[in-house]
Amino acid sequence: MEFQPLKYIYKASGVPGAYTLLLLHGTGGDENDLIPLAQNFGDKLNILSVRGNVSENGMPRFFKRLGMGVFDEKDLDFRTDELVAFIKAAAVQEGFDSTKVIALGYSNGANIAGAALVKYPDFLAGAILYRPMQPFTAIGETEKAQMCKPVFFSSGKADPTIQPHATPVYVQLLKDRGYKVDFHNLPTGHNLIKDDLELSVAWLAENFK
Repeated sequence: MEFQPLKYIYKASGVPGAYTLLLLHGTGGDENDLIPLAQNFGDKLNILSVRGNVSENGMPRFFKRLGMGVFDEKDLDFRTDELVAFIKAAAVQEGFDSTKVIALGYSNGANIAGAALVKYPDFLAGAILYRPMQPFTAIGETEKAQMCKPVFFSSGKADPTIQPHATPVYVQLLKDRGYKVDFHNLPTGHNLIKDDLELSVAWLAENFK
């Protein structure tokens, strides 16, 4: 397969050298979904909001799955490469710094962001992962991040889509890869709540001053 362009919305902050917040929606979302949420992080960030290239019964996704909670890992591998190549090309076209990209992903979007953290440990400057699952069942001794990059990770204690025992394993895996993980297990299900937003806004302000 060849890489395909992704539909996206880009909003420049007008701030020289600004970080870019990469918005990655959940299943059935699109490039418009997370923009209202992103506005809570202030007006000093560029916004790059992307629509997944995969359709599941008409619902956009970033990669295929074989069933609920079962990923098509071959497709995930390809789509992660496709996304990273797209961001690098968009950085040239839109004029932002590709070394200063912070991913913000929810559910399916958090999962492909996590795949990028694993496959390309020195690509993202950081990541906000809402309700993520470990992207690959088997992750070998991949290269560690050269810098201790920050990752915000929030799960729901009553989330029916994620096995509770799998989350601490994934958190530890990211730590073992050299990431500084700020983990929160919140009193909710798969849906986002006020705590997700408030905690991640404070996290970003602290880590990307």
